Amino acid sequence: MAAEYSFCKRNGLSLVLAALFLAFWIGQILTGQAAFNAERVMDGLPPLGLLAYVTSGHAISATFENWESEFLQMGMYVLLTVWLRQQGSAESRPLDPAREEEEIEPGPTPWPVRAGGLVRRLYANSLSLAFLALFAIAFVLHGLGSWKLENEERAMQGQPPVTLLEHVGGAQFWFESMQNWQSEFLAVLSIVVLSIWLRQDRSPESKPVAAPHVQTGA
Repeated sequence: MAAEYSFCKRNGLSLVLAALFLAFWIGQILTGQAAFNAERVMDGLPPLGLLAYVTSGHAISATFENWESEFLQMGMYVLLTVWLRQQGSAESRPLDPAREEEEIEPGPTPWPVRAGGLVRRLYANSLSLAFLALFAIAFVLHGLGSWKLENEERAMQGQPPVTLLEHVGGAQFWFESMQNWQSEFLAVLSIVVLSIWLRQDRSPESKPVAAPHVQTGA
């Protein structure tokens, strides 16, 4: 039973990932502040304090353009693996539907399943819907942060501001998005393909070490 294990034992993976996220996010903010202030000093402007930097376009854009790509990657991956297969990959469902087994352990059924109807249908797709919503939120915040940053830079250069539509219609905003989107799908492609031939003992993302290369699914 899960209750037999300590809180850290039961939640170790998410706790470590959350700690790594916070450590690197704080590192991004501190180094980003230093880099941005170096540019401001070169332009003859005073450096920004930590709070002023965190609310600046530079910090907002840098944060949410990365979150946006991560949520897009995970959401698309969740959806694509519903219909598409890759022979030999630990990240793919088996090619033959008859080989798929749905294992449900004893325990309380989630209430949306018991409710049935539309609630159940939404719950059945809630993971991809959640990622889609998170992507949309991050995309909007990236756009607003990137727009704010452009106008901050234009103000430092004595140029007039641009509207949000002008910014979103420009190449810079889409360059910021595309450079992250392509890298995320490259990362997913790499684990899908590399897991055909390579192994990591005891990882749920890998096939068993002795499994043949053609074996599909973990």
